[in-house]
Amino acid sequence: MRSENRPFSPWWSAARHADARPFLLARGAIIKSVRAWFDEQGFAEVETAILQVSPGNETHLHAPRTELVGADGTRATRYLRTSPEFACKKLLAAGEAKIFEFARVFRDRERGALHLPEFTMLEWYRADASYDAVMADSVVLIAHAAQATGIGQFSFRGRIADPFAEPELLTVAVAFERFAAIDLLATIADGEGDRALLAKVAKEKVRITDDDSWSDIFSKVLVEHIEPNLGLGRLTVLFEYPAPEAALARAKVSDPRVAERFEIYACGVELANGFGELTDAAEQRRRFTKAMDEKQRRYGERYPLDEDFLDAVGQMPQASGVALGFDRLVMLASGAVKIDQVVWTPPVGDA
Repeated sequence: MRSENRPFSPWWSAARHADARPFLLARGAIIKSVRAWFDEQGFAEVETAILQVSPGNETHLHAPRTELVGADGTRATRYLRTSPEFACKKLLAAGEAKIFEFARVFRDRERGALHLPEFTMLEWYRADASYDAVMADSVVLIAHAAQATGIGQFSFRGRIADPFAEPELLTVAVAFERFAAIDLLATIADGEGDRALLAKVAKEKVRITDDDSWSDIFSKVLVEHIEPNLGLGRLTVLFEYPAPEAALARAKVSDPRVAERFEIYACGVELANGFGELTDAAEQRRRFTKAMDEKQRRYGERYPLDEDFLDAVGQMPQASGVALGFDRLVMLASGAVKIDQVVWTPPVGDA
């Protein structure tokens, strides 16, 4: 029975589905084009497990939790993954050299015009390749998506971007100087951010609370002053993220204040996040432990470390990888105005 309080028809009503169907068919065309490109490049398509011992160890990422019950009644906590990254890197350690996956991933505390609690992440890895290589992959794949639908330009909230034009290459440091007049690298020493110094130079740019860490202030400036200026007219590749934001990326040899991490934007929308992958297991453990300590402080919870993953990090080859928000790419390449239009079954409970 339909609730009297529901103002819109459900997604499965014939009329609403008919409106979305052109975008969904475009999704299929993009998937076909992307798979063909990976096949031409010699990649193997993989399917990794959704249920994981750890969903990922980033401070502000939250994952749904479940429990497995064994035949003998024993219970084990598992999480719905926020990314297939841990499993894919284990496959690199196992000997795979080029892999990709259309992965279903899950995020708690995320819902909006560009966020779904369950979505598709296109993730791929190249062993023995620099992150410049997967950066180039990303630009090519975005153009393939546009070619598959025949769209001439991406458009979102009044911003446009030509997916076929030569992308803008912009370091994070230059972006902070250009759009926020902040010398970001001056606030970093020995791979750590000076919270007091960043707060001082950013206090006129964003609202800062006593609870904000260096990373929180960085993120506020990025969201409010940097991202709205990225991917305008053409794609922007934002690279050399500061070391405190390295996540699973390795530090740049020539300048340890920054990491081999990049993101790609179109129309102010983040599409992809890539790394030159960290292969130092001890350093990865240190970063994860620090992130979980901060998660415990802020949210009162922490996720376990995946010890198998940490072992694999120390055994995997040098590699680079990318996570691309596939639903966002389909939205831009199909001309949809919101992300719900490009998924076959929008989240349960949504109008």
